[in-house]
Amino acid sequence: MNIRKPWKHALALLGAATPARRRAGDPGAARREEPAPPGQRRTLALPSVLAPCALPARALPKPTPANLRKFAETPVVRRAINLIKDRVAAMDWQVRLKRHHDPEKVAFAVKRARILRHTLEFPNASDSFRTLMEQTIEDALVGGFGAIEMELTGNPGKPFELWPVDGATIRIDPQWDGSPDSARFAQATGLAGTGSLIPLQDQQLIYVRMNPRSHTPFGLGPLEVAFETVNAFLSAHRFAGKLASNAVVQYALWLNETTPAQHERLIRWWQDEIEGTGRVPLLSTEQKPEVLRFATGTDADLRLSWQEFLIRMVANAFSLPPVLLGLEQDVNRSTAAELLDEAFRSAIVPLARLIAEHLTRDLFAKRLGWPEFEFVFNDLDATDEMQEVQMQTALLAAGVLTVNEVRAMRGLAPLITEREVHATIAVTDHETQEERESE
Repeated sequence: MNIRKPWKHALALLGAATPARRRAGDPGAARREEPAPPGQRRTLALPSVLAPCALPARALPKPTPANLRKFAETPVVRRAINLIKDRVAAMDWQVRLKRHHDPEKVAFAVKRARILRHTLEFPNASDSFRTLMEQTIEDALVGGFGAIEMELTGNPGKPFELWPVDGATIRIDPQWDGSPDSARFAQATGLAGTGSLIPLQDQQLIYVRMNPRSHTPFGLGPLEVAFETVNAFLSAHRFAGKLASNAVVQYALWLNETTPAQHERLIRWWQDEIEGTGRVPLLSTEQKPEVLRFATGTDADLRLSWQEFLIRMVANAFSLPPVLLGLEQDVNRSTAAELLDEAFRSAIVPLARLIAEHLTRDLFAKRLGWPEFEFVFNDLDATDEMQEVQMQTALLAAGVLTVNEVRAMRGLAPLITEREVHATIAVTDHETQEERESE
């Protein structure tokens, strides 16, 4: 079976030229591959709202269960997602030159870094950097498919725009040829006809894959790992709720040697006179009624230990300690700090570095053509501010770092020494003197 045929068919329906047609010199290929106007978005903002029904299986859709989105709205899972998402999105960040680049040899380095910073702070007309990152991280944690569309604007002051994309609608070509200007992705819009798929070049989309694997082009999100665990937890939680509200009766009353008429009369009397009234029931029978209890009548019936175990499994799937999801009975003052540091190192840092690498490689280098710049989160080296200050102070005292290097690590502009100030004033006076002489 040729897995490339559905992708070619989809591109053909859209009028996009395949590599074979480009090599054959198809006269309509160039016309159908005409790019959109600068800065105009190609993907749809909310395709799932436009088409809530099942999408056609073209290219390679990710086989993600539909109720992953619903599971992400449950309290335990939402707590795990917010712990990671809010921490990464709220981090301080900077755009700087890479280590092996000399600032004096890169043309307009300071100005271009300032442009990148300003453009990322206002990625499009409706989003800020934080809201853009929150949507991308949410999709990455839920299904391992965070996606951001990148389009050039042609404006030197704001060279690109970014839009969040529903990663569940992205289809991947498994036989991509490796060229950045060839179609690697497509968005399934759910529309009929030629608009059912929107092809996207490799340089037009940032696709954040968590837990990448060699046997599939898709990533694996933490919620996908915890899918069965969350399902079992919700079932146990619903049962415990019904049991606690007496919706599930765990006992019965046994009357020996009673006629059907006496049985029905006792039921009607109990429902009419006793149930819900708080009265003490008085029974006069030849034999004492016996209560048959189906459960122990304690909190063990609620399966609380089983629910705690499932919460621990959800925490493991998100690389978080259970204490952050509300299980505090096995935590003391000596271990709390270690667990919080472990959560930062295992859950926050890897995702933050992954996003930073995608912005550096896909946006700066591949799409914009500025490979000398990199995106860096400033808060990844230490969780404690005082610990970070002490570490940087020690490196300064040992001569390992300079003041300007430490300021760059904290996202601050370099200090100008007194000698540089005098040199700048001298150059300015010399240029002013030359202009006067020329006049």
